[in-house]
Amino acid sequence: MKILQKICFVLLLGTFSSVYGGSCFEDRDVDDCRVKAEQGIPKAQYNLGKMYYKGLGVPQDYKEAVKWTRLAAKQGHAKAQYNLGVMFERGQGVLQDYKEAVKWYRLAAEQGIPKAQYTLGNKYRKGKGVPQDYKEAVKWYRLASEQGDDEAQSILGYIYDKGIGVSQDYKEAVKWYRLAAEQGDSSAQYNLGLNFYKGEGV
Repeated sequence: MKILQKICFVLLLGTFSSVYGGSCFEDRDVDDCRVKAEQGIPKAQYNLGKMYYKGLGVPQDYKEAVKWTRLAAKQGHAKAQYNLGVMFERGQGVLQDYKEAVKWYRLAAEQGIPKAQYTLGNKYRKGKGVPQDYKEAVKWYRLASEQGDDEAQSILGYIYDKGIGVSQDYKEAVKWYRLAAEQGDSSAQYNLGLNFYKGEGV
């Protein structure tokens, strides 16, 4: 009976370690990451992609980073989707392609990644990879802001301050400036100071 229990424990441990695939990045254990990534574990694929992107435990290689990040992204790993968007936007390991970048940013943003939401807002505001659309930009900035992204809060404050794609609203501007300023965002601190100086929204 004890032998059977030991066999079950070993099998359970093996299953847990193969499904987890998470500690290989922190340990910089490239071999462990690679084994788990080749087994199709998205978190391990994402971690291996990060290792190649940053040159941690392996020579920096953007093409390998794209390969592993894409595999994780296609399985729905939200952070991998965001990172793949960054690589397409910067042309790292792939040809620069803003439309492809937006595709991956959107998938990550729809899964609630604040930095992806903020970045997607930027793309709509600037018309990069998508037609310029201030209302859509505000939508994504707001989602990121509500999750505490200080850059999104700062720019959302600016949008309300200047009335870009929304009705000008100094109180709403001050609200978002204040939240970003409290997190140390220097642009928000400056703009909040201006609003106090002018007596707008305060």
